Amino acid sequence: MRITDLLKKQSVKIGVSVKDKGEAIEKLVSLHDKCGNLKDRAAFKEGILKREEMGTTAIGMEIAIPHAKSEAVKAPALAAITVPDGVDYGSPDGEPCKLVFMIAATTDGDVHLEVLARMMQMLMDMDFTAKLKAAKNAEEFLRLIDEKETEKFPEEAKKDEKKDEKKEDKKDAKKPEGGKDGRIRVLAVTACPTGIAHTYMAAEALNKAAEGMGVTIKVETNGSGGAKNVLTAKEIADCDGIIIAADKSVETARFDGRPVYSTKVADGIHKPEELINKIINKEAPVFHSDKKAEAVSSDGGESLGRRLYKHLMNGVSHMLPFVVAGGIFIAVAFLIDTASGVDAAGNSAFGTVNPVAAWFKTIGGCAFNFMLPLLAGFIAMSIADRPGLLVGIVGGLLASNGATFADPGAASTVPSGFLGALLAGFLAGLLMKLFEKLCDNLPHALEGIKPVLIYPLAGLGIVGVMMCAVNPIMAVINTGLNNGLTWLSDHNLGILLGCILGAMMSIDMGGPFNKAAYVFGTGMLTTAATTSDPAVQTVCYQVMASVMIGGMVPPIAIALSTTIFGKFWSADERKNGVVNFIMGLSFITEGAIPYAASYPLKVIPSCALGAATAGALSWAFGCTLMAPHGGIFVVATIGNPLLYLLALLIGSAVGALLLTFLKSLDFKKDAKK
Repeated sequence: MRITDLLKKQSVKIGVSVKDKGEAIEKLVSLHDKCGNLKDRAAFKEGILKREEMGTTAIGMEIAIPHAKSEAVKAPALAAITVPDGVDYGSPDGEPCKLVFMIAATTDGDVHLEVLARMMQMLMDMDFTAKLKAAKNAEEFLRLIDEKETEKFPEEAKKDEKKDEKKEDKKDAKKPEGGKDGRIRVLAVTACPTGIAHTYMAAEALNKAAEGMGVTIKVETNGSGGAKNVLTAKEIADCDGIIIAADKSVETARFDGRPVYSTKVADGIHKPEELINKIINKEAPVFHSDKKAEAVSSDGGESLGRRLYKHLMNGVSHMLPFVVAGGIFIAVAFLIDTASGVDAAGNSAFGTVNPVAAWFKTIGGCAFNFMLPLLAGFIAMSIADRPGLLVGIVGGLLASNGATFADPGAASTVPSGFLGALLAGFLAGLLMKLFEKLCDNLPHALEGIKPVLIYPLAGLGIVGVMMCAVNPIMAVINTGLNNGLTWLSDHNLGILLGCILGAMMSIDMGGPFNKAAYVFGTGMLTTAATTSDPAVQTVCYQVMASVMIGGMVPPIAIALSTTIFGKFWSADERKNGVVNFIMGLSFITEGAIPYAASYPLKVIPSCALGAATAGALSWAFGCTLMAPHGGIFVVATIGNPLLYLLALLIGSAVGALLLTFLKSLDFKKDAKK
């Protein structure tokens, strides 16, 4: 689908003047509404705002692309405005946005991602974007896009065959085909954690750099809509080398024996010529599938801790949707039974007594039960590529049921739980990599059956033996952890744990400490679901409550400070601070990141103290939480909800007051000057 098919003349406004981001969004939503693209204007706008709460859709270079996938959209469509004076859109480069596109996408399919990917490639051309910003009317604006899209994607251009042939000839003359054999000299793979903007920006930067250097290149994009422009086996075999510009794991086994240079996706955007020269000058090391780390150069290298963190996050990111959705469904089931008068104490059927509750419990349980297998599976896959997926998933499942040599059916064993699944993911992945290395000495004739027979069969045996051996040990550790949590609660030391977890959620706001605390909290929900001990269940739910409240405090503390003590903040900081009320109440800690980046020594200690206070009070008040996400909007699943709100208010106030005090010191210094 072409961009010009989605963008109507009536949905383009040139030379708009807007005072802030909110007004820009309102203007674009109005354009969509006037063009008949929407069923429900308010619902679509709500979707746009929710997406903005996750992080700005400004991409730098004075461009923003807000987008939403909503049932309120009739058909995929675009709207656009130019803002000559610029508007503050929270751009990562700090520049005001002068060109804003808004994508309206339906819920059936990933049209918005396809359009976003295509726009990323076109908008990387600075001359093109400059022309769009300078367009005098909508007709010129649309003509520029049509011409650029025709040039960029000639196979889809609605031109006659002669024009297509001339354009292709011209393009071929500009872009040499490498050697006389016409082979592609350089291959590349780009990927970022979200799989949207940076993935395609890096791809386009590499393509442009290669064209300017007279080098042929093919770039595979591992975006959120799946891998596109996939590299073939022949291209891999014939190329001079491969660039991997990625911030997440990509499939690398196919590059075995080829020169590979790995680095972060940002280098693909900012240093494309340098990366291409690494391949051309034969500076890329030869990659071997059993030594993935060799593909990382010294300046783009990663520590062991960083690699372990990436493997863990690969598992967590795939697991979280199942945990969040399944956990909330289960919590709803408990609420329905409670509202129906069912006594939870000592009732093993609690959550399934009411037929409606039973439906929610069953469906939620189906999703929630995938948590440990997916966590272990995708950790192992991150380490050992595809052969690791089976061993990881089976290892996670064996951890969740506690199978042993003496009791393979796990009829009377204690599950090794979350810790067992973590161990299964890492050990299974490492053992599978070792086995792959051993298989390198097998006859070449067996290459075809390795991935479909040898690896799965051996992997299943490896993980079966491994988990039956470690499950009893992990079960003892797991039982000890449960007993320890109960002991902390019985001796009023749980407050300390709540304090620590709250602070961890705030220290790096989405980083390793934050993720470690959150993973621990969701792990406790798994423990609560697999134990029949009410005391252990209560402690597990208290852990989750302290974790979530710790993540809610930082944005709210900043919002309070910027709103009540506005004189210490700039106009933009005050304006953007209000949004943090919504983000904090929604349990989106990342809303505090822009402020933490600007004033780290003031924001981080203040928010950490406030979050620690809230986490400790939540535990002291006996607050519990059965849902792993949702913030204040899952208040119905919170035990002692009024006290929980009080803990949140006190913690946020502590953080806001300390932050204001630290900011006031700078204010006084400036006043003296």
